[in-house]
Order: sequence, then structure tokens, then C-alpha cells
Amino acid sequence: MGGQLSDTNVHAITPDPAEESGSELGQRMRKLRHRLSMTLQQLSAASGVSVGYLSQVERGNATPTLGTLTQIAQALEVDAGYFILAPRAVDSLTREGARPKFGVAGSLIEYEQIGADRAGHELTSYIINVPPGYASEVVHHVGEEIIYILDGEISQLVGEREYQMGAGDSLHYLGTTPHCWSNKADTPARILWVGQMHYEKSHEIGQIEDSRANTTREMLPLRQRDL
Repeated sequence: MGGQLSDTNVHAITPDPAEESGSELGQRMRKLRHRLSMTLQQLSAASGVSVGYLSQVERGNATPTLGTLTQIAQALEVDAGYFILAPRAVDSLTREGARPKFGVAGSLIEYEQIGADRAGHELTSYIINVPPGYASEVVHHVGEEIIYILDGEISQLVGEREYQMGAGDSLHYLGTTPHCWSNKADTPARILWVGQMHYEKSHEIGQIEDSRANTTREMLPLRQRDL
């Protein structure tokens, strides 16, 4: 769901001011990919994001979540800050109503910064505000996630299993299992998302899935609601 806005293990490429003016996220992504002489297939292999979805983003037909955008950015050797302006929390303490908020251009999702961006920190955390009817893309990546529903209802799909979650419910899962989520209700939802992400290892997803093929375990939620 989320993504770490850190420039660790990426090259600092400064956006061209001429490109920045009036440029859409997908257009900038395509220009950077071309600058790196990278095909969509190569970007897909490096990021773990499907060729079809990358093409939709570049054509402006889809807007990625912060996590997917970070996967793509890592594969393009930049950080997510190349595409969006987001606050970097340096204080470990955040207070209700005073947290920095931001979003990805073209998306209805609003993020509240929770995790502090400090050397040695490995966890990333956000509160995600999800409007009614929103559905995320299917993603997978190296790392793990925990979600806790603060308000509203969320439908979380992990692999082939769907979990209907309400306020107070939580779920812990590995990012290598394809997953997505949506708000099927007619009221907004708020999610506390915590993750330890390794987007720089996205090209290893296939190897990890192969190694786990014979050791698949059923994942059970803390509390499951009837579908």
C-alpha cells in the first residue's frame, strides 16, 4: 500500500524544469524510461509491476498507489520524490490534526505521514484515507505489511483469498503474494499501514515465489467477517 520516500540505494536525478512544467506523472515516467534506454519489459522485470499496468500509467489511464510508484521509481533509479512532492517527517512524534498530508497527482487517496525519515529506520508507516468506491491495483513486492482499519470498511485481497475488514481488524502478510484492496462501502475508510519494504529487490520476486511454491501456508486474519 505505502512506499518509502527515501533516496537510499538510488541515484539522484534532477528533473528537467522544462519537463516539469505541465507534465503528467505518466509522461515523466516515459521520458525517464526512454532516457535510461529501458523498454517496458525491462522496467516490468526490474520493478515487479506488469507491463500492462506500466503502459496504462504512462498513457495516463491509471494512477498508481504510493507503494507501486515507489517500486517503479526504484527501478528507474530515482526515488518517489522525483514524481511527487511529499513531506519528510523528521520528528518521531506526530499529533492528530497536525500530520503532513500528501497524495499522488490524479489519485483520490490522501496519505498522512507517520514514520520518521531517519538513518537506520527500516519501517515505513502512513495513515491512508480511502474514499468510497476506490480500488487499488494488484501489486507484489519484497517485504511485509500490516494494515489496521481505523474507520470504515476495507476489502483486502491477498492471493486468492478476500478479507472483509472493519474498524479494529488487522491483517499481516508478505508482499510477495499478489494483493490489492478496495473500499466497497459508501463511506470513507482510514487505514493505518505499516511496512518493511525492499523495493530494490523487486527483480527477485520470481525467485522468491519459486522457493515458496512447495511451502505455501494458509494465512488467517485476526478476525474475519463473513463475506
